[in-house]
Amino acid sequence: MKVSQRLAAAVAAALTMVAITGTPALAAPPSNDVYGGAEVIAAVPFSTSLDTNEATTDADDAEMNATCGAPAMDASVWYTFTSATDQAYLADASASNYSAGVFVAVGAPGSFEVLACGPGGAAWEATAGQTYSILVIDDQDDGGGNGGLMELTVGVAPPPPALDVTVNPTAQFDSKTGSAILSGTITCGADAEFAFLEAQLTQRVGRLLIRGFGGTEVTCDGTTRPWTIEVLGDNGLFKGGKSASATFAAACGAAFCSEYFNESTIQLKGKR
Repeated sequence: MKVSQRLAAAVAAALTMVAITGTPALAAPPSNDVYGGAEVIAAVPFSTSLDTNEATTDADDAEMNATCGAPAMDASVWYTFTSATDQAYLADASASNYSAGVFVAVGAPGSFEVLACGPGGAAWEATAGQTYSILVIDDQDDGGGNGGLMELTVGVAPPPPALDVTVNPTAQFDSKTGSAILSGTITCGADAEFAFLEAQLTQRVGRLLIRGFGGTEVTCDGTTRPWTIEVLGDNGLFKGGKSASATFAAACGAAFCSEYFNESTIQLKGKR
């Protein structure tokens, strides 16, 4: 057989194969791409990996986002979970290879009530016998693409980190700058992912009510650490004497935050 004849035969065979097999099939969306196909989580702890590249977006996603404001709702997949007990849970998709967000809601399309949402995961307090919808989306915070390899875990949420704060009853003030230096101690658990402390100071100076605000980040490692916050008056200088202080602190873990709030009278003394 000549070369031209062999080439013609190969082309004919290829055309015959196309006629038999048809157009190559496109990849299908995941079976839980829409609310009606939600995968049931029978028990926790639960973990799954899923290719969401072909997952789509619809009006149910937009409804879930109405109260959360995620930048995008692409590549959504659905799960449902019914808790057997009153318990706090964490749905975590932070190990996905794209920027994943998680929503948790009760109800159905047209009447969703979103209980929790956030980038990477969401925690919520569940009631025994209640069914919850868990929606995992690509929020496009990484700048592009549509989904990828989603990694989802659902389990009992860890408790909030330990947090203990003291506020010293006296504080220094600098007569030149008019700033007040508040201080105390703080102890927060090493399981805290971040923590901060803020203070507001109010003092009557003549006819003026001087107000100021300051804050600082906190290192959490389970040890007691001293803290100081410099507070500058927004509308004047602090002076020696009594002032009213409001101190707020928070230490946040993977699921929940511990909070501290204290109102007290603080004596301002000249800086040494």
